[in-house]
Amino acid sequence: MNAMALERRDFLGGAALLALALGVPLAALRLSDLPADEWPTTGQRRLLKTVSQMVIPASGTAGAGDVGVGDFVALALAHGLEGTRAPLAAPPPATKAPLPLRADGSPRYLAWLEAELDARAGGFLAASAAARQAALAALDAESFPPGPPLGPPAAFGPNPWCKVKALILTGYYTSEEGAARELQYQLIPGRFDPDAPLHPGDRAWSSDWTAVDFG
Repeated sequence: MNAMALERRDFLGGAALLALALGVPLAALRLSDLPADEWPTTGQRRLLKTVSQMVIPASGTAGAGDVGVGDFVALALAHGLEGTRAPLAAPPPATKAPLPLRADGSPRYLAWLEAELDARAGGFLAASAAARQAALAALDAESFPPGPPLGPPAAFGPNPWCKVKALILTGYYTSEEGAARELQYQLIPGRFDPDAPLHPGDRAWSSDWTAVDFG
């Protein structure tokens, strides 16, 4: 079995949802499995595709938007990956747009992201590429400030963008493109090398979870 022999899997539980694709883009994930009130709008799907591509743009490999990570994120949010269907334990920091909640107290991250980026860019999808980049960069800087946390962890919840970005990274690096092309892949258990040489330009291993931090 080689790097191209990754098998596509869907885990559709509240605790886990991962997809490994074999010649099938992540966009093929079944959004039809979602309840009607969890379906993303056409605009929201475009937004997630655009934002995913901005987080991981195309380089020597396809970008996150290219391989359908946007639809993965929509499905993951609906099923609660990264704890996104749990009620907030503490209010998140103030953002440009309020964080809407479901009846059970869990946040609607996708609706928030759409309103937040629209507020920052004056209509995100209609804005220029420079305006979109500036809006997302500002949100990212506010969500991941340098230095230690600005208070006790229990005092406030994380910025909602932290959850969405984590799902974009998870979606990309569990896709065939991210796991077998952007990263190096070796089927576990593979061969044990206690002291493997590292050369400039070497890629991280997708099977080495100590080297892959999803944030």
